[in-house]
Amino acid sequence: MPQIGQIVEIIRGRDAGQYAVIVGIVDSKFVLLADGDKRKFDQPKKKNLIHLQLLSEISAEVVNSLDESGRVTNGKLRFAISKFIATTANHAQKGE
Repeated sequence: MPQIGQIVEIIRGRDAGQYAVIVGIVDSKFVLLADGDKRKFDQPKKKNLIHLQLLSEISAEVVNSLDESGRVTNGKLRFAISKFIATTANHAQKGE
């Protein structure tokens, strides 16, 4: 099940191979995605779950911001994604 603040990898469509954060859940099949860069929080992308790979990482900053104010800054979205990419790169280097 998708959760708010969860980081996903887009596997189908124009943005395939990119990461985004779930900022809203429409229903059991669709979620709203934003990355803070190309796709801002104010205009999230509605995406089918079968076009996404749900990752185990959930950004606490994004979840807290949405709980407190109902909004999240695009900077926090960019930070959450860059932090996730940095930690996965570190894990990949340690495994080699």
